[in-house]
Amino acid sequence: MIQIYLNGELREVPKNMTLASLLEWLKLPADRVAVERNRQVTPRSTWPTTTILPNDQLEVVHFVGGGTGGSPPLAIG
Repeated sequence: MIQIYLNGELREVPKNMTLASLLEWLKLPADRVAVERNRQVTPRSTWPTTTILPNDQLEVVHFVGGGTGGSPPLAIG
């Protein structure tokens, strides 16, 4: 296991995970999230090859729809 910061909270995750496998492990829908790694937005195309390292700071933003008209709200976490 390694320690990372996920949305500001210290978390332990398995070693040698990629961003894609982390999202699966967290049971997050990859088609509805954006990922920032160490303060840089990480392109979706690189998630399968981007290995998470100890002390990485990840922000995962989950987009949710709903309401009537206008832009959909944005939920963090």
